[in-house]
Amino acid sequence: MFTRLSIPTPFQVGPVNAYLAGRTLVDPGPGSEEAWTVLLEALEDADLEPTDVEQVLITHPHPDHFGLAARLQESGARVVASPGTAGIIRDFARRLEYEQSYFADFFDRCGMAQTTARTVTDLPAAFLSVSPKVETDVELTDGESVTVDGIDVTAEAVQGHAPGETIFTYEVDGESHAIVGDQVLPDITPNPLLQPPAEEGEGRPRVLPAFNRSLERLRDRKFDRFLPGHREEISTPSERIGEILAAHEERTENVRNLVNGPTTPFDVMEDLFGDLPATEYFPAMSEAVGHLDVLEERNEVEHSERGGVIVYEEVTA
Repeated sequence: MFTRLSIPTPFQVGPVNAYLAGRTLVDPGPGSEEAWTVLLEALEDADLEPTDVEQVLITHPHPDHFGLAARLQESGARVVASPGTAGIIRDFARRLEYEQSYFADFFDRCGMAQTTARTVTDLPAAFLSVSPKVETDVELTDGESVTVDGIDVTAEAVQGHAPGETIFTYEVDGESHAIVGDQVLPDITPNPLLQPPAEEGEGRPRVLPAFNRSLERLRDRKFDRFLPGHREEISTPSERIGEILAAHEERTENVRNLVNGPTTPFDVMEDLFGDLPATEYFPAMSEAVGHLDVLEERNEVEHSERGGVIVYEEVTA
């Protein structure tokens, strides 16, 4: 039903997969001139102009997935996304500013040097050039459907990789398929990126525990095929999810062994990954904190704050 279009991105992950069916496009790519040129060529191969695209569906609010939606909207397409995604892409710059403010302080409290924390949180400012503001025309809540090329496609909320993340499920030729964004990827383990509180003053979301539960629910659904946000299609979704969950569990056990006496999240990150460039600190800290969250939820470790620094210790009977 959907044709995969490979759209270049300026990010380490490489090209993003856009999906075309009839006059619907899913995750059109980042808002760069290079991506726009490649998308125009792909549409031309399908005998379409940008003005022929009637709707753009967005799985989650990361720039490599939503950036070109603004240009397509200017050409007449309506933009469809979850309420959570809509709130972020409406003003990505403001959201980024909030995240930078929160994580500069949070990483400092996690044991990272304050100057390093500010450097790490300033880096994503480069994303702004490919992240224009996008107003959502239709907000799809969990379980609501939209028609794509004559077939009902259902939006289903998932948790873990990004706030407001949605997969789009549908039936075709007697099989259950889903466009899954970055929730499940074929060759790499999706990163459970840290998220700030939904509202200032609220608690920080425990991303990795929620991600694991979300993956378990998808695994048990027995889908026939996943169309991921990057790389090749996944023909054995439950098996692939099992591999991801196993990788998560192995990493959680590794982190458990690192908590030997008072341990900061930054200590865990350094023990797990060694020397890293600053560009990799955010995903690495997301890994460290995420697995500590899993262990804390299991009551295997607990945290406290000492001198303004968060430390974890094992729970003793």
